[in-house]
Amino acid sequence: MEQYKREFIEFMVDSRVLKFGDFTLKSGRKSPFFMNAGAYVTGAQLKRLGEYYAKAIHDRYGLDFDVLFGPAYKGIPLSVATTMAISELYGKEIRYCSNRKEVKDHGDTGILLGSKLQDGDRVVIIEDVTTSGKSIEETFPILKSQANVEIKGLMVSLNRMERGLESEKSALEEIREKYGFETGAIVTMAEVVECLYNRPYQGTVYIDDTLKAAIDAYYEQYGAK
Repeated sequence: MEQYKREFIEFMVDSRVLKFGDFTLKSGRKSPFFMNAGAYVTGAQLKRLGEYYAKAIHDRYGLDFDVLFGPAYKGIPLSVATTMAISELYGKEIRYCSNRKEVKDHGDTGILLGSKLQDGDRVVIIEDVTTSGKSIEETFPILKSQANVEIKGLMVSLNRMERGLESEKSALEEIREKYGFETGAIVTMAEVVECLYNRPYQGTVYIDDTLKAAIDAYYEQYGAK
């Protein structure tokens, strides 16, 4: 496992973004783990988060693209922090763009925040986590309605590795097959387990035998094939 991935997993735990216990997801599934990017709230956290995304995007897609699109609302700070990190780490200027939930009819009108989209723009979409792919169903038509853009890929922070809503495949795999662009994640849940299982981190074992059994049972029921 790359060092930045191990550091990112520990960063998620430190930031209380990745939690373990008993959670009910939006999909209705009962999960022994939960990831909430809304818990990144400080400048230092957002700076580090942007750097991890920038490294993962660089490794997965390179830097031959023009716009980083973050769907509202959580994608807005992600796209801003990551474009700043790409500029600082790699000296490449990438424009950020996000959508509004409601179309603005005065001043800076339209549905987009940040950069306007132009024909020929190459776009990478950035999100926190994708469980069902529902947000892409909303995002894809917005992008295509604004300009003739090429979507190079999607980057999320955590691949939950569970099946989507339409097949036995993962949500990321469903997105790749349905929309025709690549998908990636900074880390997978398998890497989280590898990193934390029976390994003390700052004096705490976050994934012990009991929790590991609960995670295994969850994937027996909901894991992607």
